[in-house]
Amino acid sequence: MTVTESTLTADEQQVTDLVEHLIEAHPPSSTSAVDFLGAQFDLGLAWVHFDEGLGGLGMNPKLQRLVNERVRSAGGPSSMARNPIGYGMCGPTVQAWGSEQQKQRYLRPLFTCEEIWCQLFSEPGSGSDFAGLSSKGVRDGDEWVVNGQKVWTTLAHVSRWGLLVVRTDPEAVKHAGLTAFVVDMQADTVETRPLRQMTGEAEFNEVYFTDTRIPHDEMLGNPGDGWRVSLTTLMNERTSIGGSIPARGSGTIGDLLSVWNDLPVDRRDVAARDRVTALWIRAEVHRLTNIRANQNRRLGDPGPEGSIGKMESANLNKAIYEEMVDLLGAEGMLYGSYEMVRPEMTMGADSLQKKFLRSRANSIEGGTTEVMQNILGERVLGLPGDVRVDRDVPWSQVPRN
Repeated sequence: MTVTESTLTADEQQVTDLVEHLIEAHPPSSTSAVDFLGAQFDLGLAWVHFDEGLGGLGMNPKLQRLVNERVRSAGGPSSMARNPIGYGMCGPTVQAWGSEQQKQRYLRPLFTCEEIWCQLFSEPGSGSDFAGLSSKGVRDGDEWVVNGQKVWTTLAHVSRWGLLVVRTDPEAVKHAGLTAFVVDMQADTVETRPLRQMTGEAEFNEVYFTDTRIPHDEMLGNPGDGWRVSLTTLMNERTSIGGSIPARGSGTIGDLLSVWNDLPVDRRDVAARDRVTALWIRAEVHRLTNIRANQNRRLGDPGPEGSIGKMESANLNKAIYEEMVDLLGAEGMLYGSYEMVRPEMTMGADSLQKKFLRSRANSIEGGTTEVMQNILGERVLGLPGDVRVDRDVPWSQVPRN
């Protein structure tokens, strides 16, 4: 059923009118991506739930879907596609924890993709146990001096700014001694090295900080707020990764259906049809679960669907691409090139074979599947938690390798 103007609420009508004005005044076919996204931000259509003047209208976040779908249908650019870490994770964190000066400085160029962002959380010795990180920050007057190493940092090589969490109080328990900062990724004391993936590309990086000086004004929140700041980022990350609501039969499952439809009739056997059907059902259940999660969030009760969505998104993507490669037969073994490339966008792929290889990272990035299972087991099902011997011990006294 087509939604008519008479069925729209006042807020929906306002957003609809604004997005139509945006497209009419700035036709995507003849407007640069930066100019279009800048106009979108200025109209409050970047994140409609943000404050006015900061890319938003102070409205319900569900209305963002009206904007995104209309811009997409008109062929407009996507901030999420070009700057996924910035738009989906860092922007909401700056909005929630940043000073007014930080919001005014960072949000617009982040949204226009003039400044790409990365997230500096994981370390070689603290991936899933993020709160156990050891990179340290020491205050020196109006600056903080940071030393340490981060790893698996997506798009760090093209980033202008990074959302960084370091340990500023080693005598506090591990969750309480963390502080978050905005860091200049182009500083001379910040070194970014590529981490080559099995696709041949290096969208991930390891980042080294050596006496890197960060102004005190670039702190997000207060000293010791780093864990709570990071939770804001991680919750947005899980929703960004696993919470999308595509049209029925589109996206990854759409790729599988295309492969199935292109197969010769003699290769569409009953067993293969059964596997494809089962995956389609899983994809549809996942889509419906995300719709329910979105509705629950609007009612103020996010529930466990965010972690379920992230976990199932990873497992489902891997299963779908495995089936695609199986259906392709010997062709599934063919691969274009393993030449090392440092892409400017994440999760891009020019072949199903590359998508298959890239999907293997889905169960690691954004929180491992094992961590998601622990969260659901303990916080939703009420199962006994893992043994934790470091919960009430100062970080400096916790044994480490």
